[in-house]
Amino acid sequence: MVTSGQEGDPFADAMREAVGTSVQAWRLMMAVADAVRQQRRRQRQKGKGEELPPAGKAVNEFARVIRNLLPPDISAALVGGSDWPMMAQQMAALRRAGVDPDDVLPRLAEVAVTVRDSLAENAARVSREGTGEWERMLRETLPAGPVREAILSSPTWPDIAATMARLDERGVDVRQILASAYNVGVGVDQAVARVLGADEAPVASRDAMLSYGPLTTGLDLPRDLDLSDRERALRQLAVSPWENQRYTRWMLEAMSGREREAGLLLAARQWPLLAARMAQMEGEDKPVREHLAHLLKDTSWEQGPGPQLGSRLVQATNDALRRPLGEAGTARAKVNPTAARSQSVSLNPTQRQATAKSTAPAESGAAPHRQASGPTPNRKKTR
Repeated sequence: MVTSGQEGDPFADAMREAVGTSVQAWRLMMAVADAVRQQRRRQRQKGKGEELPPAGKAVNEFARVIRNLLPPDISAALVGGSDWPMMAQQMAALRRAGVDPDDVLPRLAEVAVTVRDSLAENAARVSREGTGEWERMLRETLPAGPVREAILSSPTWPDIAATMARLDERGVDVRQILASAYNVGVGVDQAVARVLGADEAPVASRDAMLSYGPLTTGLDLPRDLDLSDRERALRQLAVSPWENQRYTRWMLEAMSGREREAGLLLAARQWPLLAARMAQMEGEDKPVREHLAHLLKDTSWEQGPGPQLGSRLVQATNDALRRPLGEAGTARAKVNPTAARSQSVSLNPTQRQATAKSTAPAESGAAPHRQASGPTPNRKKTR
């Protein structure tokens, strides 16, 4: 059973995420089973509408079944979900269609438990070996890009972290070793790119070019930024899953009572950039949550067309994070006109790309926002 743990504890967060994923796996398998049942029913009874069994009886009956089949953490998350009544009806419908729950549900339970355990394995190992701190050192020492992303996404990361811990215990400068390893990694990446026929110095991605401006000033922006893949984008921007969960919680707290607007903001394509800004502020020991409180003190983002509300919220959040706490609510971050034109809907994609390229400095292989050299300060938790 998963214990609640302290708020912000990476291991506890990892276990909660693993349980949530196992519940999603169960829901997916149930959806597939129900789809098959409905397809067979349509073939047999064309033109007849479907009536699911009553929810009340099914909810209580199958809740007992689920609690007997699954560990307490998964069963509690499953039965406590808002879609549980409908899922119980689906199980009852399967039984009414001739499917034996005692045959199907144990197989679903086995998969759900396997998913939970496999996701939690690495987090448990890192926590047990005390190597969690090395992920932070890696993110602070190496610049964002394919080398750092490859290390953190590798299945061997726990072994790498454990090696770093052992070297540190023996008095080795681990940061210096990482810097050397980074140079080796860059060489390997370029060599493989040549073999594959790729350019040695690829042009900045469309997401990177369109992000140049107030939203990313001062951030370590990777040239191959991919905002279409949120998990990868967060890795590229050096925001760990635990940090992202924390920033999501802070945003919901800051927008208390405005859940719809908070949802639009969290679903925005640019959310990883805002999370990276918060991570940077934590590293500088700035009170992130106090800055976020500006969002409900200055609600000028409400003004404008409804479809653009999410975009205005992204800009307003970035303004709130960059604005000094003592500054008046009407102040706004200065806009780079050239960068703004590169994002204008009045320009076609080719024109925007050319405009965005013209804003980049002529430095080989360096993103325009890498303004500082050397390791970034340690990130501290904002209380």
